[in-house]
Amino acid sequence: MDAQLVAFTGVAAGMVAMPGADFTVVVRNALASRRDGVACAVGVAGGLLVHTALAVAGLAALLVAVPALFRAIQLLGGAYILYLGCRALRSAVRRPAPQHENGTEAAAARGTGRSLREGFLTNALNPKAPVLFLSLLPQFVPADQQPLPRTLLLATIVVVLALLWFPAVALLVDGLGGWLRRPGAARAVEGVSGAALAVLGVFLLAGPLVAAR
Repeated sequence: MDAQLVAFTGVAAGMVAMPGADFTVVVRNALASRRDGVACAVGVAGGLLVHTALAVAGLAALLVAVPALFRAIQLLGGAYILYLGCRALRSAVRRPAPQHENGTEAAAARGTGRSLREGFLTNALNPKAPVLFLSLLPQFVPADQQPLPRTLLLATIVVVLALLWFPAVALLVDGLGGWLRRPGAARAVEGVSGAALAVLGVFLLAGPLVAAR
């Protein structure tokens, strides 16, 4: 058994499951509909595929070597996540939507394409991800193995874990939808997730702005 591969799978699973912007946007989309939640989850996995491909190609090193480029991506990612947070907060303070006969809130479907795009951009524009992959993947490449095939295998593991975890989160949220889509609960989830995204966006924006001074 490849002990390093097992160890990497455990570390990667912890990274993927760690609550953050990806988790938040998947939950928000899953509250709209199961299809939107799963589409958003697939989008997140697509973003991870971009980061792992960059790490494999060595392009992630360019982001570290060129601070201006890295700061630009930080600003872009921070602005997008802040936008998502503000949009969620605005939705939370709106009047509750009409209710179905069973008393649960009628969640407006966002659209599969929009949810897929939102998940992809949230992950792909995360500026810390390429640096994380660049620093993590080489630690699990044995000296007696070719770097490219091994790195491709590690990258594939990360994407597969994301394709398992985030759709599972979407399905779980959808399964609890009868309670979570009640006006009070839905507004609370929307408000908390919006605040979390907004704080994260401000944090991502503040870093490069402070560093530029």
